[in-house]
Amino acid sequence: MTELRKRGAAGGADPVPDSTDGDNISDKEAEGVDTEAECEGDKADTPDVPPSTADNTPECITKALEGLPPRWKNYVIRGVLSMAMISGFFFIIYFGPITLILTVMTIQIKCFHEIITIGYRVYRSYELPWFRTLSWYFLICVNYFFYGETLADYFGALVQREEPLQFLSRYHRFISFALYLAGFCMFVLSLVKKHYRLQFYMFAWTHVTLLLVVTQSHLVIQNLFEGMIWFIVPISIVICNDIMAYLFGFFFGRTPLIKLSPKKTWEGFIGGFFSTVVFAFILAYLLSQVQYFVCPVGYNSESNSFTIECEPSSIFRLQEYTLPTALHNMLGWETVQLYPFQIHSVFLSSFGSLIGPFGGFFASGFKRAFKIKDFANTIPGHGGIMDRFDCQYLMATFVHVYIASFIRGPNPSKVLQQLLLLQPEQQLSIFHNLHSHLRERGLLPPPAQA
Repeated sequence: MTELRKRGAAGGADPVPDSTDGDNISDKEAEGVDTEAECEGDKADTPDVPPSTADNTPECITKALEGLPPRWKNYVIRGVLSMAMISGFFFIIYFGPITLILTVMTIQIKCFHEIITIGYRVYRSYELPWFRTLSWYFLICVNYFFYGETLADYFGALVQREEPLQFLSRYHRFISFALYLAGFCMFVLSLVKKHYRLQFYMFAWTHVTLLLVVTQSHLVIQNLFEGMIWFIVPISIVICNDIMAYLFGFFFGRTPLIKLSPKKTWEGFIGGFFSTVVFAFILAYLLSQVQYFVCPVGYNSESNSFTIECEPSSIFRLQEYTLPTALHNMLGWETVQLYPFQIHSVFLSSFGSLIGPFGGFFASGFKRAFKIKDFANTIPGHGGIMDRFDCQYLMATFVHVYIASFIRGPNPSKVLQQLLLLQPEQQLSIFHNLHSHLRERGLLPPPAQA
């Protein structure tokens, strides 16, 4: 990091203290730590990133709240913008899967831009070529790979009908690798003497960003295709936990939770946990009754449109459960009727409340390392888009693993799509083998009876 240290010493930019909750006091002051002594060590190891000090809070809100103390002003701004974002989220859900996929892609691009911009603020001082160009090129390559895989998995009938898509589907992975290889060669050709180390830092920066943002965004879309309930409930869990932890911490917070984010308190953490579990349990009950939310998203080749129609699986049908003796004595009920998905929602909400916040702590550590307050100032009172989605990406990965481990079984539609890709003689061979197998199991009559 020798080059970065020299640049940081010469830049003279004042570091901005990290704050996950957007107040105007530094984390170190909140902890009572001698910031002057600690900053001496930090300056030697961490490059200063030029701070973004622009306040993009709408002027009408600023004037309306100018008489309030800073703490309450920030509380109201966060509350108003939070309600606006939640309303927008439900508005987007109304328009269905296509709109949700486009929204996820837009958020992914914005998060990638915010993280890459942090690196570029350091990198551009050296006037080295192609960093931003190659970063965006690799983003396109990775998205081409992931969305191509999704197209082949879920839209096999459409791929089979269009000849150009057949070619792209058949050689998709080779084309993806060739595109990546071109970017790799461009990076090697862009290396500049005396700056090799910094360029490799930035190459790694881009690839880690792709891993954290693009890969996990793809998992969000994979969850969506399993049924919109697997998209809506996890996102709502993180939103609820964020809001309730903030409220409990704001009104009752006294005990600091973690040094990386000093404004987080045990009171907010525990209050957010119990509130989120109850919220998820109720939300799961409501959504499990609606076919639109529980059915996997499919594609109808005849109408060229998405379909959300099915016979709901067993986890979305009411079942009777016998209560443990302790609960039976307390409530007076012997049995209770629940949707099995409500039980799954307890595990999802527990993860979102207990482990999910570590995605935010990770982001706080990242911002502290580069002495920035937020990833950007896109949303007044909240920071950048990445500041709002740091926990969402971790939650999406958990949900994908949870579905694959405990929920998903063989998918007949995907098997059929794979069969349709085979040559006619291969299809006939599979047909005869399956026919013989079903006869052996007694599911089909013997040849004489047939």
